[in-house]
Amino acid sequence: MSTSPSSGLALQALQKRLQHEFANPRLLAQALTHRSFSSDHNERIEFLGDSVLNLAVAGLLYEQLRNLPEGDLSRVRANLVKQDTLHQLALGLGLPELLRLGDGEARSGGRQRPSILADAVEAVIGAVYLDAGYERADQLVRRLFKDVQVNPKMKAIGKDPKTELQEWLQGRKMGLPAYRVAATLGAAHQQTFEVECEIAELGRTERGIGASRRAGEQAAATAMLQYIKTQAS
Repeated sequence: MSTSPSSGLALQALQKRLQHEFANPRLLAQALTHRSFSSDHNERIEFLGDSVLNLAVAGLLYEQLRNLPEGDLSRVRANLVKQDTLHQLALGLGLPELLRLGDGEARSGGRQRPSILADAVEAVIGAVYLDAGYERADQLVRRLFKDVQVNPKMKAIGKDPKTELQEWLQGRKMGLPAYRVAATLGAAHQQTFEVECEIAELGRTERGIGASRRAGEQAAATAMLQYIKTQAS
């Protein structure tokens, strides 16, 4: 296994950068563990962290962009929580050197892979939430995003499929779609994710495949949009 110094002094230094000392340091270690390294990996914590991140950023935008309508707030949030932004935050926290990866994933450049690093940021946020509750996780998100540009002009950036689908549903007073990983295919260092997108009120589920969970969700949202547009035509 390709171990990194994800223990002792290295984890203590990361906690200082996070400004959070873990009551249960194992949560932080797990948040930095890729599925290629161990069955005790970070995907469940990442799932939780994704929701915490979205809620915290929504609160931040609600406060800062008081005159922006719901649809534009959703689009700005999508730009803030996208993979590129989280990848940069991971680099700033020094996460590449702390990741625990299997040998194959490490040899194939996993430490620098944006999708893995973005997932690790979400997992760290989820770990703080589990360790100390939402308020501390919210404070962490606000510190991480304090130097990230937030302004209404971000609404001019093109919509991604998940945001477009969400806005279509909100415009019709329908509930948000539910995403879940239906299957994980391939070797640990070269996986693809098959993701389901379900809209309960339509009684419809579509699937998409991507090289990361995020990419799979976007592909599934694209498939759902295509179905909706076909039905409308």
